[in-house]
Amino acid sequence: MKKIKAKNVNPSRLLLLVFLSAILIGTILLKFPFSTEEDISWLNALFTATSAMTVTGLVVVDTETAFTLFGEIVIVSLIQLGGLGIMSFAVLIFMMLGKKISFKERILVQQALNQTSLGGVISLVKNLFIFSISIEAIAMLLLAIRWVPEMGVSKGLYYSFFHSISAFNNAGFALWSDSLMGYVGDPLVNIVITFLFIVGGLGFTVLADLKVKRKFQKLSLHTKLMLIGTLILNVVSMLFIFFLEFGNPNTLGPLSLGDKLWASYFQAVTPRTAGFNSLDIASLDDSTIHFMLLLMFVGAGSASTGGGIKLTTLVVIILAVISFLRGKDQIMIARRSISETVVFRSLAISTMALMLIFMVIFILNITEDAPFLEIVFEVISAFGTVGLSMGLTGELSEIGKVMIVLVMFIGKLGPLTMAFSLARPVKSKIRYPKEDVLTG
Repeated sequence: MKKIKAKNVNPSRLLLLVFLSAILIGTILLKFPFSTEEDISWLNALFTATSAMTVTGLVVVDTETAFTLFGEIVIVSLIQLGGLGIMSFAVLIFMMLGKKISFKERILVQQALNQTSLGGVISLVKNLFIFSISIEAIAMLLLAIRWVPEMGVSKGLYYSFFHSISAFNNAGFALWSDSLMGYVGDPLVNIVITFLFIVGGLGFTVLADLKVKRKFQKLSLHTKLMLIGTLILNVVSMLFIFFLEFGNPNTLGPLSLGDKLWASYFQAVTPRTAGFNSLDIASLDDSTIHFMLLLMFVGAGSASTGGGIKLTTLVVIILAVISFLRGKDQIMIARRSISETVVFRSLAISTMALMLIFMVIFILNITEDAPFLEIVFEVISAFGTVGLSMGLTGELSEIGKVMIVLVMFIGKLGPLTMAFSLARPVKSKIRYPKEDVLTG
């Protein structure tokens, strides 16, 4: 057999094909009669499989009533597979079989986990699985404390199992039609679920860095930016939602002060691609919805279970703007400079994301009979793989469902991965004379 050379490998294209294959297999499994309580269309099966595989959480049919136990197991398996990464699972199986991980597989894992180098990717995969399974198991036991007495042993353990995986992978799939609104003031459920998706949203690189270095001063710049940025964004978001919704009779208004704080906290952190909700999204004030659009667009961290343009991408762009306004030719933070390549990449990701979102909003405005704000919310939620909805998902036309499937798929893999999978960049050694162009 001819040996595959590294230069002939297109990781983005292979990752795209593997991801598509998993979604198609999931669609077929969900279409089986023993997967559903009632017959669902192929498009709804595809939508559900894509939503699970991309860990989004948007649903066109109610998960609890539409699917059998087998169907729900298929969904939660797709969530775990999509959240932790197909290539990560492939590497784990290879290691269990005692097979050597080739250079090609290492490149694919690097691409899947959004790493900048090949060094340590296999070790990262090992730690990723050990940590993920451990956290999900502990969370399952903690949730069982609340749900076993309420539902019984078998159902309580199953619900704890399902929601711990869904939360850690930032999927947002719930086995209640109103998500977690029934537990709006429950401290245990609030703490466990939010801890899972915040940790999952930090990114595996951050978790690995924290495990090795432990002290904040020794952490990488990426880890520091993620930790500080996440803390600031979550606190600010909680305060915004608390004050914006305080008197809203359909959300925080009727709740006690303690429940108001729990609900504000939960709804502040969940738009970072988690998808669960403890308040009725459609009843939120327009100003709150507007603020949540920004949170969903930004999303979680790189190499995490979440989507969006990523928090560090936003930070890099903001730092670039500040540096330009100050007349500096270098982007500096924490006694480190950020390369132009990172800035260009951040701008490319954001620009392509905005172009995609604008295009799909335009199409849905033609095909859907729905308010503009609901359409914008739906599209950005799909791109950020968030899963929150103002109620439009179940009312989408067939064209609307196809467009949202496309957005979820691109949002999970990333705009650049999609672009690189379609056309391999060509580096040219030719340099041309510079000339200024008027801007602004």
